[in-house]
Amino acid sequence: MLHSKLFRALIWVLLLFIIIWIGTEISFLFKPIGILITTLFFPIVVSGVFFYLFRPVVKWIRKLKIPKVLAILIVYLAFAGVATGVFWTFGPVLQEQVKGLVDGAPELAEDFKEKMEDWKQHPAVSRFLGSEMVKEGNLTERISGSIGNISSSISNHILSFLNILTNIIIVIILLPFVLFYMLKDGDKLPGSILRFLPEKHRDEGLKILRDMDEALSGFIQGQLIVSVFIGTFVYIWYLIIGLDYALILALIALVLNVVPFIGPIIGTAPGVIVGLIQSPMTALYVILGVIVIQQIESNLISPQVMGKRLDVHPLTIILLLLVASAIGGLLGLILAIPTYAVAKVIVIHTKRLIRLYGNTT
Repeated sequence: MLHSKLFRALIWVLLLFIIIWIGTEISFLFKPIGILITTLFFPIVVSGVFFYLFRPVVKWIRKLKIPKVLAILIVYLAFAGVATGVFWTFGPVLQEQVKGLVDGAPELAEDFKEKMEDWKQHPAVSRFLGSEMVKEGNLTERISGSIGNISSSISNHILSFLNILTNIIIVIILLPFVLFYMLKDGDKLPGSILRFLPEKHRDEGLKILRDMDEALSGFIQGQLIVSVFIGTFVYIWYLIIGLDYALILALIALVLNVVPFIGPIIGTAPGVIVGLIQSPMTALYVILGVIVIQQIESNLISPQVMGKRLDVHPLTIILLLLVASAIGGLLGLILAIPTYAVAKVIVIHTKRLIRLYGNTT
């Protein structure tokens, strides 16, 4: 009995519950660690993204026999110049559209409500709204109310917005310093890790680290290129069809494109709603244009840029999105899949390193 597998399994389960119980009783000891992790998480993640974007440029500049520190400063200045140019070009347009959207939100809600009243007169819509599954008044009030109550929602959740703003400020302050040292000393990290391996296994360990680095670099750079492609061509299409708030809606599509499956749908939905307010044909043009752009991206751009996609099961994606949206809201929804994909690469290759280290002992 004492040596049976069932008994040992029960002992391990009991020990796990004891550890969890003890952890809940002394949770105050882990609170500073949690605060430290949540504070540094976003600066490190954002710095890691910029690291993989800037590193190829730094390496190219260093081929001109320029010292690394000076090469990093040149990249910083170039990025600042490009960012200034983009802001100078699109900043006034974005500011005008944001102001117009905020000021015109009540009018947009009223226009949408009027459109709903007009559509209800259509026979097909009348049959749909008359069904037992859909309550006419509730449907109209929910949709128009959701649009009209944006400003009140912001005021009710002002604390959450302040927390997000604080995190953004922390990221902006820490990003240049963290990124500088990552670019300057990043090449030393493999050597520090390989010190734990015997010399005869360091070549294999170096290969594992290079595979990990290439996978992370390819994923981050490819995802950025694909998202920029989507945002750029969606913006051009919105301008062609004369959609209001084209720049804001294109930026939403760009950001949400990182979310698999539902990202393109969520990113297109605001454009469809604004299109419906303008005219049904405009909404139809929005849908058709985005479908064409997504087809070009999925069949031509992504295979060339991303290569072999990271293998993530659809069920895993759905569960991740459900949990992430419940924990982190929209931000969690955006970061869930990229974070999981990167973590998966790290775990897989770290297991290879641990296995290699275990074979030496």
